[in-house]
Amino acid sequence: MNAVFSNAGPEDLNLSTPHDAAADQNPGNIDKIRDILFGSNMRDYEQRFTRLEEALKKESSDLRDTTRRHLEALESFVHKELAALEVRLNTERDERSESHTRLAAELSSASSTIHRKIGDLENHEALAKREIRNDLLQQSKELTDAIRAKGEELIALLERRAAELHHAKTDRAALAGLFNEVALRLTDQFKVTGTD
Repeated sequence: MNAVFSNAGPEDLNLSTPHDAAADQNPGNIDKIRDILFGSNMRDYEQRFTRLEEALKKESSDLRDTTRRHLEALESFVHKELAALEVRLNTERDERSESHTRLAAELSSASSTIHRKIGDLENHEALAKREIRNDLLQQSKELTDAIRAKGEELIALLERRAAELHHAKTDRAALAGLFNEVALRLTDQFKVTGTD
């Protein structure tokens, strides 16, 4: 009988006894009837339920405290990790910004250096071209002067040689007359006019 009523409370039992009407009138009688029917088992169940309820309350409270501590620890850990991540991100952002600024400065410096070197090379090239043009012009003038001088020397030499040849050569007629006179003298036929 105790096993059958182990899960049922006194109010769940519907026992129709002739004493129900009398029990309803006197609340003290209900406790007596209950004590007679269930005896010490009911008190034992009540004590067990009370202990179980206290244990559940304690477990619930412990679980709540443990959960709260774990959540607080997790929240603290997440805050620390987020703070560390923020610091790391700020550091990386600062490093990238510094690197970007440094690279921009280096590129600007390199660009200025390249432009300056290109300008220097263009100036040097223009100067070299000007010097080459001047050298070519000077050499051309010197060569022209040398050719002119040589031409004049050749013309003067030719004129001189022509004059020498002109003075040195004999006329054909005079040469023929000379040969004729030599021939006549050899044959003693040469007669000088006006000597007879």
